[in-house]
Amino acid sequence: MTRIIALLAALGMAAPSHALDLPAWLDFSSHAEDVVHVRPVVSEIVEDRGEDARWVPGVVASRTQVTMAFQTLGRMVSRNVDLGDRVAQGDVLANLAAEDLAATTRAAEAALAAAEVQRDTARLTLERTQALAERNVATAAQLEQAQRAAAAAEAGAEQAQSALLQAKDTQGFARMTAPFSGVVSAVYEAPGSVLSAGTPVLQLSAEDRREAVIDLPEAALAGLPDQAVFTVWQRTDPTREVRAVLDRIDPIADAATRTRRLYLTLPPDSPFRLGALIRARLGTAGEPALMLSSAAIFRRDGAPHVWRVLRQGDGAHVEAVRITPAAELHGRVLIGEGLRPGDEVVVRGVNSLTDGQSVGPRVQP
Repeated sequence: MTRIIALLAALGMAAPSHALDLPAWLDFSSHAEDVVHVRPVVSEIVEDRGEDARWVPGVVASRTQVTMAFQTLGRMVSRNVDLGDRVAQGDVLANLAAEDLAATTRAAEAALAAAEVQRDTARLTLERTQALAERNVATAAQLEQAQRAAAAAEAGAEQAQSALLQAKDTQGFARMTAPFSGVVSAVYEAPGSVLSAGTPVLQLSAEDRREAVIDLPEAALAGLPDQAVFTVWQRTDPTREVRAVLDRIDPIADAATRTRRLYLTLPPDSPFRLGALIRARLGTAGEPALMLSSAAIFRRDGAPHVWRVLRQGDGAHVEAVRITPAAELHGRVLIGEGLRPGDEVVVRGVNSLTDGQSVGPRVQP
């Protein structure tokens, strides 16, 4: 037994030292490695066109619109126009039943004739009384009575004349005529309806000045510039875009939607018809409106900033840029100052970046 132990000890001393080392896979010692991970960034390119552009629906309307109604009570017996018809100035649009109105006019004519007879009689009586008074045949009281009767007869004739003119005007109100050339944009009543004075019958729109009408929430109007420019187009023809300029804004918000109506003036040669459905977005190709996601904005020293990505070759880093936000619409913010078209801006994780931090490739939001 003693010989076996000695033999094993001799073999161990003769073996090389590396033979007693542990395998590499059994090495559990920790090694610190200085590895810097460059994070990719979720960003977007600042522009006013493309898929990032937000649009709102609208309709083409006329700047001059008149709601037509009769000025007197009656039954409408005919309506000569329908929705979409074009009319010229002076064309007859609708008529009321004129029998009762004509009878009223004839009665006024008869009343005027009777009043004129009384006036002439009173005049003759006054002339005879004055002649008798000059010869001291008629008394002063009789002369005064004749003068009063003549004055009353004159007033009665004038009143009858005014009543006749009013009856003729009322008879003329039974016929509705177009005050200007245009198109019938709405119809409210059908023939046979009994209408009160002022009941809307139809709406007439002039075609000389057309405008696009859109609705926006209050938040979108906070920083909207004066005479802002919009791009207007139709879904069926997206390649034909028209420049429109903001003309006015309704001062009162809609009670149901809490939105306010904007009226955009269209050029005279715009291809849109009255009543056409359109789409509108802020800005044009020549006058861009830079829109950015509201999630990209953070505040530093009380001022709004964004992270702009600067790329050179394979490397990139971020820098904080102060901006001037304006109107906000559908989660997008209109940028007044601070950015240029084509700038790359970080839109996710803006609170975890620092000035000059290196970033990786761009990831679509």
